[in-house]
Amino acid sequence: MGATQFQAILQALRQRQMTFDEVAALQGLLATAMQGDECFALIEAAAGRPPCPRCTCPRCHRSGAANGLQRFRCTACGRTFNALTGTPLARLRLRDKWLAYLTCLLESTTVRAAAERVAVAPSTSFRWRHRFIAGVRREHRPKLSHIVEADETYLLESQKGSRHLTRPARKRGGKARRRGVSKEFDCILVARDRSRVTHDFVTGRGPVSAAQLRTHLLPVLAPDILLISDAAKAYQAFAQAAGLTHEVVNVRAGIRARGAFHIQNVNGWHSRFKGWLQRFHGVASRYLANYTGWQRVLDAGSPATPLDWLRIGVAPGRYGPGCQ
Repeated sequence: MGATQFQAILQALRQRQMTFDEVAALQGLLATAMQGDECFALIEAAAGRPPCPRCTCPRCHRSGAANGLQRFRCTACGRTFNALTGTPLARLRLRDKWLAYLTCLLESTTVRAAAERVAVAPSTSFRWRHRFIAGVRREHRPKLSHIVEADETYLLESQKGSRHLTRPARKRGGKARRRGVSKEFDCILVARDRSRVTHDFVTGRGPVSAAQLRTHLLPVLAPDILLISDAAKAYQAFAQAAGLTHEVVNVRAGIRARGAFHIQNVNGWHSRFKGWLQRFHGVASRYLANYTGWQRVLDAGSPATPLDWLRIGVAPGRYGPGCQ
């Protein structure tokens, strides 16, 4: 739009007596346009000049623009890509509404409420939820150090949204067929140190094993840590095999703490997670890792703003195969 056309529009608006609804609609349009420009600028700034997602070659040159984003062409493989290629946000549309939707995520808004607020379809809202959460889960977190608490909690397995159940349907979530922890439950392992650095893992069905602890927990532990857990034998076997100093708090015997040895920080995280999860009226097991990651982000208070969330989601680092 040229300067002459813009001045003509301003003059027409001055001469018109607008209603309250018209003013509100105009303000919404201007806010959307500003957010769209801000979103594009942030994506370009966060990504910089990314390497080729296909062959990781750092040599590329500009090759036009598409959908508001600069495209690059790799000099090695000849494929084109943009700042979002290979990230969880690739191929998502309506980027002018992303920042408004990220505000909904920070407020833990439900799928339908977020869709209504941002004016997108519920299916789009659901897709965006999990893409944006997958983006922020890519952020590198420091290893757990010094005193580390580890414990697991369990949620009844759910096939919510599935068209092909592998078991008889349960009414309103239902209950397990047998008492205690069994293969009907998803295991959520949480480890947290005293500086509030938290790592969460969905290890599978049933009680956690020493092999699962070695796969998930060992890579995020710094050397010379003190591991504190309950009296489950899996932790004892894991700590002995890994050569870790290990202290046990026998919670089942009613012992909550032995001086500085306790797992109350992890158990508090479990309690907050389950209370927060109730607003969604059950989540499918296949998406459970996204919800634990979402709660971890909210609990840590980082990212604290939609701009921070978007900056993490588009930052170069982990790319999928192939260019888009």
